[in-house]
Amino acid sequence: MTNDNHTTSMDQSRMMSGALGGALVLMGLKKRGALGLLMAGAGGYLAYKAATGNDPVMAAAGLTGNSAAAKPIFVEHSIVIDRPAQQVYDFWRKLENLPQIMSHLDSVTVLDDKRSRWVAKAPLGTHVEWEAEIVNDKPGERIGWHSLPGATVDNAGSVQFESLPGGSTRVHVALSYRPPAGALGAAVAKLFGEEPSQQIAEDLQKFKGTFEGATPQA
Repeated sequence: MTNDNHTTSMDQSRMMSGALGGALVLMGLKKRGALGLLMAGAGGYLAYKAATGNDPVMAAAGLTGNSAAAKPIFVEHSIVIDRPAQQVYDFWRKLENLPQIMSHLDSVTVLDDKRSRWVAKAPLGTHVEWEAEIVNDKPGERIGWHSLPGATVDNAGSVQFESLPGGSTRVHVALSYRPPAGALGAAVAKLFGEEPSQQIAEDLQKFKGTFEGATPQA
């Protein structure tokens, strides 16, 4: 099962790199100029990497395998919700609710008390999926998780719920991830407005408005 998951992860990553590469080449040719040339060059690099499975940049640097993996990218954001911490926690802990908060998520399917399967939108209409496991669960205070081996998007993170005077809650989201196409993939995602730091800030602001306007459950 581990080898199958690893193969699927690699295939998804190469498909995403190919899609990104092709789109960047087309955009670069349309833009022309220095920026267009840079975009076309980056696109060609991604397309070559997807088609061959080889990374010429890393090979030239003498890096292969795990040593060539992108460094984790860390994202965090906080927001104050005018609802009690336990109530906000209860909503988040029901993982099927998360696509209502996070616009990049298509679905979260609970597999058991700790494990779940996530399907997320990726740049240019592609999708990625992975399984995650809850490793830290303190009701009303914190939820921590990490992805399981074979994930297309290797990630880990936590959500903390801090009770504030007056019955409100500070929600703090911290996320560490490795983009499927490495550091260049993260830059391309940002170019298309689909970079997680942007998403989390916007999604939490939307969640605040929706959750504060909802009728509290008994």
